[in-house]
Amino acid sequence: MASILIVEDEHKLRRLLELHLGDEGFTTWAAGDAETGLKILSRENIDLVLTDFRLPGMTGVEFLQAVKRTNSALPVVIMTAYGTVESAVEAMKMGASDYVVKPFALAEIVMVIRKELDANNLREENRTLREALGKRYEYDNIVARSDRMQAVLALVERVAPTNSTVLLGGESGVGKDLIARAIHQHSLRKNGPFIKINSTAIPENLLESELFGYEKGAFSGATTSKPGKFELADKGTLFLDEIGDIPGAVQVKLLRVLQDREFERLGATKTLKVDVRLVAATNRDLRAALEEGTFREDLYYRLNVVPIDVPPLREHKEDIPALVDFFLRRLAEESNSPVRGITPAAMRLLVDFHWPGNVRELQNVIERAVTMSISPMIGVEDIHLESPRTNSGARSQEPLLPEGMNIDQWETEIIREALHRANGNKSQAARALGLSRNALRYRLDKIGVPDTPDAES
Repeated sequence: MASILIVEDEHKLRRLLELHLGDEGFTTWAAGDAETGLKILSRENIDLVLTDFRLPGMTGVEFLQAVKRTNSALPVVIMTAYGTVESAVEAMKMGASDYVVKPFALAEIVMVIRKELDANNLREENRTLREALGKRYEYDNIVARSDRMQAVLALVERVAPTNSTVLLGGESGVGKDLIARAIHQHSLRKNGPFIKINSTAIPENLLESELFGYEKGAFSGATTSKPGKFELADKGTLFLDEIGDIPGAVQVKLLRVLQDREFERLGATKTLKVDVRLVAATNRDLRAALEEGTFREDLYYRLNVVPIDVPPLREHKEDIPALVDFFLRRLAEESNSPVRGITPAAMRLLVDFHWPGNVRELQNVIERAVTMSISPMIGVEDIHLESPRTNSGARSQEPLLPEGMNIDQWETEIIREALHRANGNKSQAARALGLSRNALRYRLDKIGVPDTPDAES
């Protein structure tokens, strides 16, 4: 049984958490302040800390820092009120594992705790296995020589045989679709279908019918019945790309499928049962979407059972030579091109580039070079990159900030100017800055501007 340390100064909530987590099979320890919590940590074997963000005496941030100094790998989940969500996000940057917003459902707390314990166990098992065996993971169509990508494949190796929902994060072009397919191909569902759908490629008013299907006459133009992607993926895997852009009405039905494995087609009364494993992907920050109210919190926790972040290419550039070789070999098989290699100078150019489009952009650059080259070796002259190389030196000489200002001072000036233009109305200023009201409140607190009620506009 995992041991949970609860640090909460409100007695009733602390006792409620103790009883509920005890009923869920956890061993619980409780403290009303950070100092008592640290004493318990020093003498007991604790697997996870659940702490309020606002504590008497030592603050939640100071407590987090103290916990991480004691055991940097110990998961810490923050409980916070709605008005301090921005601070909780900052705490996550300092090492907190996750946060929940008060008031919360006890089932949500249990879900978060189990997720963090599972993720921590996976990390520890992977670290131990890799140290003991020095294993290198290799998957078809995935180049992963770097430690960053090997860590991704280690997670794939552990999660693939399970039925856990996986949430893939990462920029466009990093290869999330390849990771999703690898999870399917190494799962117990590998002989079942692998169905992919990109929510941004389908008009919003058609997405629900694409996912869940429809009956004849359900809407104008529905002349026949049609199964949706969930039905087609039965006994297999559904890869739902760009899940952060799914509209709210579809999010509700998606949550139900994840919870109960059932749904109805549009225009139908019959409930259908499915056995589908969902792998979702996003290039958006779903935490920001939660704050903005555009993504359901309960759906987020259902999706984020096993998160896997795929790093951008600029963070594992040591894979670029192997990726180039992979693309060259594949293109040589598909065409009669004389190109068989690349010059060292051209390779240095590729390694030094920042790759905003990631692996997909690299693939396109190599394909174009192979098509245009008249030599067996791709040279610098064959490499076409979107950012002009000739002006890079001139651009680097231009100051990014006004003279004599650092970034904090510049941000303060911008915020004060936005408030001035909005006549002190913080909601208007937040909209002008492209921030949520809470995000602006957090920044105002940092620069010492009191959070007074909005001025009349």
